[in-house]
Amino acid sequence: MKELNVEDLLFNEEQQESDYLERPLSRRTFLLVGAVVVALALIAFGRSAYLNVARGSFYQERALVNLHREVELPAPRGIIKDRFGNPLVENKNSFSAFLNVADLLKKNEDWSAMIGEIAHVLGSDSEELEEFVRKANLEKRNFIPLARNISRSQTISLNSLNFPEIEITSDYVREYIDGPVYSHTLGYVGESDSSKDLVGKDGIEAYYDSILRGIDGKMFIYRDALGKTLDRKVAEAPRAGGDLVVTLDSQLQKFFYDRMKSALAGLGREAGVGIALDPQSGEVLAMVSLPSFDNNNVSKYLVGRSQPLFNRAVSGTYTPGSTIKPLVALAALHEKIVEPDFQILSTGSIEIPNPYVPENPSRFLDWKAHGWVDLRSALARSSNVYFYELGGGFQGFKGLGIERLRGYWEKFLLGQKTGIDLLSESSGFLPEPEEKEKRTGQIWRIGDTYNVSIGQGDLQLTPLQLINFISSIANNGKIFRPHLVNKQNDPEVLFDYSDWASELKEVRQGMEDAVSKPYGTANMLVYLPMKSAGKTGSSQVANNTRTNAFFVGYAPAENSEIAVLVLIENSREGSLNAVPVARDVMQWYYDNRISNGKSSL
Repeated sequence: MKELNVEDLLFNEEQQESDYLERPLSRRTFLLVGAVVVALALIAFGRSAYLNVARGSFYQERALVNLHREVELPAPRGIIKDRFGNPLVENKNSFSAFLNVADLLKKNEDWSAMIGEIAHVLGSDSEELEEFVRKANLEKRNFIPLARNISRSQTISLNSLNFPEIEITSDYVREYIDGPVYSHTLGYVGESDSSKDLVGKDGIEAYYDSILRGIDGKMFIYRDALGKTLDRKVAEAPRAGGDLVVTLDSQLQKFFYDRMKSALAGLGREAGVGIALDPQSGEVLAMVSLPSFDNNNVSKYLVGRSQPLFNRAVSGTYTPGSTIKPLVALAALHEKIVEPDFQILSTGSIEIPNPYVPENPSRFLDWKAHGWVDLRSALARSSNVYFYELGGGFQGFKGLGIERLRGYWEKFLLGQKTGIDLLSESSGFLPEPEEKEKRTGQIWRIGDTYNVSIGQGDLQLTPLQLINFISSIANNGKIFRPHLVNKQNDPEVLFDYSDWASELKEVRQGMEDAVSKPYGTANMLVYLPMKSAGKTGSSQVANNTRTNAFFVGYAPAENSEIAVLVLIENSREGSLNAVPVARDVMQWYYDNRISNGKSSL
């Protein structure tokens, strides 16, 4: 029999215990452990993919920030040139201050004090600057612009603060040549409210901001542990914005501006509008709104009398006075209410019965007694009585009436924006009986129709709407979309009534007679070296206490190359004050453009 010793007992015991401890795990345990392992692997893989793929570029940029600083290099805006290629604006070198917000926020100490010192140097509000810093989007960029176009003394003062978070870089400042001359058309630039990037704020600068704006570049600034700059490298060069060639004739604009300023000064006035269009295309050759402002220093004009920042040419609305009469004449002829030789006797006024006070009839005045006048003569003389009757009728003669008048205003696109490539254009206002009764509680009377038939009452147009309509008479029946930049080869026609040949012939002749006939209200233009046509107008405003003077016209009378509007607010002597300005502008255009063929460029 085999001897059993202690070692064997111990071995057998260990073997039994070992057999017991090495019992196989259940299948459920294996599945559970496997699922946990797979889940952890998926989480780790997903997180790795998210950090390296979805957010890879962001964290790569954040890592690079720890090695160097990235500063934006502002891209210069595109240059704006006139129709002959003359620059109207320049980009001049300057300096701007940028702040590394990421580094600033890492500081444990109160960095508000630092912002206060910076604001003091820049002359800005410390609370506003601190709020701007707090709202900085660090995912987009670390450096934000503190101030652009800082002075030399500010540059030195900022450097003396010895804040490593501040970086002074090269920049540019927008400088407008003859700023006040073009201020309302070119507009100006300023810092955006959210990022302090330079953006267009008004005029062409704002409307075409996406074209004029460039793409900023990037520069890396390498520093050692003590903050000493070791190297600077341009990673991406800034790309300048696109240039724009506008339709403005800079020399004509300058002459028109100076002539308007002189006329207003001679009258002791300061507000007016001057517009010149190419009637064959709708191109804006000149646009003057006075008072003007220096778009190199806009902040100076934020508060001032006569609203210098207000573009009266496209945003101002005015009763057009007698300059609306060519439209009434076209409508009456087209509706066959009258023939061209239909005559009315103007004794200086007409009277209509007053149903409430019979002994006190309503009287509507002409500006003088004209005698017997037909359509052409009525336009040339600007007879109110003739157009009272065309618009509202008289003693059995049925005029157009307010509904048809309003229909023709709308047909000729009044009461709506022209679509010019400028911001803040007004629509004007077309009165109607229902609106008047709702607004005032009074019914529409025939006197209201008389008033709007001669451009008085509640009818409100912008100067641009008015001259755009007159341009359509000059070109024989096409209303173009006025524009400052040629966006296509062919001008856009908004309304074509060139098939109204007979109606246009009579109205054109009446406007030519206003110049060529001794009794014409624009006879002062007869001495121009080219045949021209025009229409004057005086608009009573402020309860008839003030008069706005208008002139609209075009030249040459055939194949016209320029249409002109002159408006003088609160004129002393009515429309006569506007005609000399228009005459000089047309004379200049003949001498400098038509006679040498330059107007066709």
